[in-house]
Amino acid sequence: MKITEQPSNHNHLEKKSVEEITALINQEDKTVPLAIEKALPEINGLIKAIVGKLKGEGRMFYIGAGSGGRLSVLDVIELPTTYGIEKGKVVALLAGGVEHLIEALEEKEDDEREGWEALQHQNISTKDIVIGISASGTTPYVLAALKKCREHNITTGCIVSNPGSAIAAQADFPVEVITGPEFITGSTRMKCGTAQKMIFDMISTTVMIQMGRVADNRMVHVKLINNKITDRAVHMLLDFAGLDDYEKARALLLKYGSVDAALQQLKKS
Repeated sequence: MKITEQPSNHNHLEKKSVEEITALINQEDKTVPLAIEKALPEINGLIKAIVGKLKGEGRMFYIGAGSGGRLSVLDVIELPTTYGIEKGKVVALLAGGVEHLIEALEEKEDDEREGWEALQHQNISTKDIVIGISASGTTPYVLAALKKCREHNITTGCIVSNPGSAIAAQADFPVEVITGPEFITGSTRMKCGTAQKMIFDMISTTVMIQMGRVADNRMVHVKLINNKITDRAVHMLLDFAGLDDYEKARALLLKYGSVDAALQQLKKS
């Protein structure tokens, strides 16, 4: 039996109070960072492989289903705004299609053709890296796609929550984060989902730093999409450039489009 499908450590939940339930969930959630810590060497290896592909003009693809697949979509859609990378550099492919994100088409995870077809539609090549997302480590949609990638010499990785899984066997850079039985038996949207979200944050943030999209600890390539972000960027520019005129800094920022671009122009002047 998969660890993710083993019975919960907590029984008769329907008889417990709100206070008891939330305390027990919190207790289980505390184990997730410790599970991730054990997998840091593998996560680091995967991140280095991703950086190598992106610096070599390749792309990174997440391919997944269920909660993990949806979480990867949420991570990816924020990167062009937060870090100013071009759309399509980091892509999330979801069983059933990203356009059906809120419909939870769980039956699509059994489709063994859709994943590879979606990658082909993206003109996948050996320049790219494909990372399978599956709590069970056996999702047919993900497994079949990674097998095809291996057949075509495309670099693969994975994030799974069971040891020795079929998907990990198809990954050049497997990451196994063993979070144990879920609070609700088999409900991998809980600890597995929490682990996946934390790992996605870890991967994307580290990759963007390594790709030069961060200066010090600031998002200097952030897109100026609203007043809050524009104000944040103005203060970044004031700090980095040693300016004290807010309106002048704002005008420079709006003229050149990002903190980084404005700083580059100031250095030239």
